[in-house]
Amino acid sequence: MRTQKLDADHQPLDDAGKADAGISRLRSVGAQLAIADLDITVHTKLEPLESDWRALEKDPLASLHQGYEWCRSWVRAYDRPLAVLKGTAQGKAAFILPIEIESRQGVRIAKFIGADHSNINTGLFSAAFLEGAGGLDAGRFAAILREALHGKADLLLLQNMPLEWRGRENPLNLLPMVQNQNHAYQLPLLENFEATLKQLNAKSRRKKFRVQSKRLEAIGGFDYIDGGSPAEQHALLDLFFRQKSERFRSLGLPDVFADAATKAFLHGLIDIRDGSDYGLEMHALRLKGEFDGKIAAVSGISRKGDHVICQFGAIDENLVPDASPGEFLYWQMISGLQNKSVALFDFGLGDQTYKRSWAPVETDHHDVVLPLSLKGRIAGTAHRAITRSKAYIKARPGFYRAAQRLRAKIGI
Repeated sequence: MRTQKLDADHQPLDDAGKADAGISRLRSVGAQLAIADLDITVHTKLEPLESDWRALEKDPLASLHQGYEWCRSWVRAYDRPLAVLKGTAQGKAAFILPIEIESRQGVRIAKFIGADHSNINTGLFSAAFLEGAGGLDAGRFAAILREALHGKADLLLLQNMPLEWRGRENPLNLLPMVQNQNHAYQLPLLENFEATLKQLNAKSRRKKFRVQSKRLEAIGGFDYIDGGSPAEQHALLDLFFRQKSERFRSLGLPDVFADAATKAFLHGLIDIRDGSDYGLEMHALRLKGEFDGKIAAVSGISRKGDHVICQFGAIDENLVPDASPGEFLYWQMISGLQNKSVALFDFGLGDQTYKRSWAPVETDHHDVVLPLSLKGRIAGTAHRAITRSKAYIKARPGFYRAAQRLRAKIGI
């Protein structure tokens, strides 16, 4: 275990920085504790951190993707080397950054645990550290992270983070960043479903729902499956894997859910429950009549506090395509969450037409790109260039459609 220290008394600040830091310190004693004598330790196991981890994740604005159980499910499935960073100030946990090491083409990349399947990543921070983070010197903060990860990784790459999340700035904004090419899309849930729909084109949305309902009733109707027993949810998840695999195959794209580790990880999330919070809950549209028992659409959502994230969804393209079962399932899920203390329904990363039709809020994401070695410097430069190129293409619909066709043709 490696330990590094950030001593606030030796941080160089310009006049403006001194003024800002002084104001911050006057706000509370907690702010002082957050920036003084910060120790950073590197851990290769989750268990010794469990108590502090669970305490920090109680913060309602901390991402569910950095939760202890979420990360433990991933680690059990993938078993990659860990380098979890814990910051301690005055004997109290200041932050935890859940980091694993992944090797790509000879480059060791330190990244958020499970980053390939997460967004709205935040890290975990104490209230005192958040209050005093404005007093940290950016260069010094980066330097101690480099020292802590020295010899363990070549590049610190923390992806898919909002610079600000629900009014709070992320302290990791101090580190070198590049804007990610992907954005996330959210629908605020207001006092009732009618008010929620008014954020959208409510008249058009209701008309579409009536048409979909009539088409489903014409073939015998449907049942909306909202969760269910663990056994039923695991079965629905396996069905999702089959439906999504067929969809990827039809598009000529690689199946990102195909490997056994990813499947084990997602199955593990179903078993995570804490009151109204859950790691993964399966929802589905089951047909009656002509297609009795067939699942036309399936989706998996996660919840922490008042924030629900749609992790994935799939449809059976051979069943009632004219009823748009995937869209219809979203109506069922969103209306079903109304009046259940949910404030935000998150459609996750990726710019798709159905997301824009449902979500009036768009959240930019950024990646921390902090080289830790010469290899990391080269890899970081490449990541910045590739990310900016993807962002440029996605901002131009004609280029993006051409890129999608090329991707399908060569199967990448």
